[in-house]
Formats: sequence, structure tokens, C-alpha cells
Amino acid sequence: MTILVEQPEFGINEVEEKGIQKNERELVLDGGFSVPQANAFGQNFRDYDAESARQQGVENFYRTNHICQTYDFVKKMREEYGKLDKVEMSIWECCELLNEVVDESDPDLDEPQIEHLLQTAEAIRKDYPDEDWLHLTALIHDLGKVLNLPSFGELPQWAVVGDTFPVGCAFDESIVHHKYFKENPDYADPAYNTKCGVYSEGCGLDNVLMSWGHDDYMYLVARGNNTTLPSAGLFIIRFHSFHALHRSGAYKHLTNEEDEQNLKWLQIFNKYDLYSKSKVRIDAERVKPYYLSLIDKYFPAKLRW
Repeated sequence: MTILVEQPEFGINEVEEKGIQKNERELVLDGGFSVPQANAFGQNFRDYDAESARQQGVENFYRTNHICQTYDFVKKMREEYGKLDKVEMSIWECCELLNEVVDESDPDLDEPQIEHLLQTAEAIRKDYPDEDWLHLTALIHDLGKVLNLPSFGELPQWAVVGDTFPVGCAFDESIVHHKYFKENPDYADPAYNTKCGVYSEGCGLDNVLMSWGHDDYMYLVARGNNTTLPSAGLFIIRFHSFHALHRSGAYKHLTNEEDEQNLKWLQIFNKYDLYSKSKVRIDAERVKPYYLSLIDKYFPAKLRW
């Protein structure tokens, strides 16, 4: 089953000159995990200006993403995928499916996604050995990328991956390639282009619609299947790509006290999510028994997706 979504057509030559906000905070890792000096392409992490084999494709991706991610589109996708009627499978079966997915929005890695999941989970496990919920959260945080596969609707990459951001209010300038939002219908709509838009200050992120993709989908799957992960785990799953918040401090006017507490865990997680990306391979069969035990602890045997 393929779910059709509209998107604009344009060529590579139409992409504007490269530009990105440089106000992201520097992050320092905890514990014993060694930070790589460069990503898999020899560039700085999350450097969207760097000339690399993937730079042009990444920028094209964000142009389409920023044009098409509207408030109405997100509501439509949440209604469709919130039904959890696409597939029934286990968490580990879904992990193995990610061997078929490469994230076109990621300037740091072109390996199959299961490699990134294991790299992140094992790095966190080394530094936070007693937080087993965080190990599992790291393993599953990107599973929603199966949206790109035929059994899940085969959504285009711009509706699956990339940095996420609130819809229904103004697009903050800290969002990567912000310039392309000018072509988004919501950009000039007075109902959606103010600081709070359809929301109110301190309303809490639970009440805010985020651009549609793997983050929100996996959150809906986990919640809909009655996971026993703590609220911080669900927060990490839903907002781990919300870099405007946890790296640039934007949209704090929408958060509440619970969000601020969960944000502390997200900022810990984000360091490993970003800096563990490398060409170092993890032996999946060796670590599989440990993660299967965590899956049994926090999830049912089969999930509705």
C-alpha cells in the first residue's frame, strides 16, 4: 500500500546558495564515550555547508520538507497513522527492516539505519549502565523510518526523516535551511505565523503538533501499544529531531515543567545520537540477547504499527 502525498517539483539547480544558522550550543559528552573527530565523510557533524557527496541532496531534501510540512498535512498524517493498522510485528523485526533504509537528510552517515541504532544504544549503555530504559529508547528511537517502506505507505523521505519543528506557529530561524519556509503556505497565514500561533504559552509540547515523520510515528506506536517506558523515553522518541529546541533553545515559550525535566534527558541522549555516528560496526548478534530482554520488559511481544 502506497499513501500518496503531494509535493512540489524542482531541480537541483534551483537550490539557493548554502546557508545555516551558527548559533547551536557546543555539546560535551559524558562518561567514557570517545567523541569522533569527524563524521563518516570526514566533515564536522551537522555541517550543512560542508562540500560533500551528500550536501546537495540534503539541501534539496530540506527545501521539499519545508514547503510541504503544513499544519493540515500533519493533522492528516496523524489521523491516518494513529490507526496503527499497517503491520503487526515485534520491535526486533522492525529493527531488521531498517537495513533497507538510508536517511537522505543526514549529512553525517550513509550506513543502514540499524547500524546507527546500535551505535547509539551501545554508547549510552557504556556511560549509563543502570538506565536500561535509555538503552532501549536509543535502540528504537528511529524505528519510525520504516514509513519509507512499502508496507507502511512508502512515504517520501521528506515526510519521514529530517529535523522536526512545530507546525501551527511561526517557523523559528534556528531551523536548518529556514529560507525555504517562505514557500510553505502556512508561512504567510496569520493563523499560523505568529510566535504562538494556534497554541498558548506554556501549553506543553504534548499539545503541539510537530512536522510529520518517524519521530512522531514511533511515539504513536509506543504509546498506542501501551509501552511501560518512562515519560522521558517517550519524550526522547518524539522530540529527538527537534534540534531547534534542544540545541538552540527555541520554542521554550511552549514548554511546561514536565517538558523541562524531560528535556534534560533528551539533551543527554542527543549527544550520543549525533556523535556516535561512524563507520565502526556493532556485532548485532552479540548484543541482541540484551536488547531482546529490554524489549520484553517494556513492550508486548507483537506491536500494531
